[in-house]
Amino acid sequence: MQHSANTLNQQLVLITGGGRGLGEHLVNAFLREGAKVVINYLHSAEAANAVAANYPNQALAVQADVTDVRAVQAMFRHAKKHFGQAISTVVNNALPSFSFNGDARERGMQISWGSMQNQFEGVVKGALNTTQAAIPDMQGAGFGRIINVGTNLFQNPVVPYHDYTAAKAALLSLTRTLSQDLGPDQITVNMVSGGLLRTTDASSATPEAVFDYIAQNTPLRRVITPAEFADATLFFASPWSRSVTGQNLVVDGGLVKN
Repeated sequence: MQHSANTLNQQLVLITGGGRGLGEHLVNAFLREGAKVVINYLHSAEAANAVAANYPNQALAVQADVTDVRAVQAMFRHAKKHFGQAISTVVNNALPSFSFNGDARERGMQISWGSMQNQFEGVVKGALNTTQAAIPDMQGAGFGRIINVGTNLFQNPVVPYHDYTAAKAALLSLTRTLSQDLGPDQITVNMVSGGLLRTTDASSATPEAVFDYIAQNTPLRRVITPAEFADATLFFASPWSRSVTGQNLVVDGGLVKN
């Protein structure tokens, strides 16, 4: 039996870190397709509430630290009460504070375990918290979509951001093991991995020479935009991906062949 939530306009989608940067583009993509969207934010209250105000019946901005399991569970309860339906799709996009500036990165001799731990807490623990909060209602519905935001840097570490890349690689591993675990409940778990995006808050510190280098080495000869990345993410929430799970889709203009 096809579940009604297969169609995007029937879904309630949680997007973590949805107030700004890539998250804002993800929010707009799902809203455009008619989905109801929970815009999770940590600090970007003004931006998140501004988007929600433009879609009063479709969007809800909720402040929560995804590393705080109680805050995450409260957000899920609030969303379910507000919309009268459970969250059916989770997009794990939230990122601990990070600036993509290769000149200022911590190199191998300098990187601290604290930096690594900070990324693992935000990326892996955050995704685990939201996934675990979503599972009971997804199991009850016999339908669920978990979409994790990754990076092409662990396949092509042109700039070695050790902490960020290690955390995203761990998230890919979690994507695969969760897909195996949750598959019998008809919950799919996939990853969408971008490269350098032109431009988000995180990539605003990236030197222009790096953008040029990436563009020259990419088959499409250009750097992908956040909106293009967001469009590709819709696939894993759509009926067209209903038999796809445990996969990592690289959206970077063909720079990395996955």
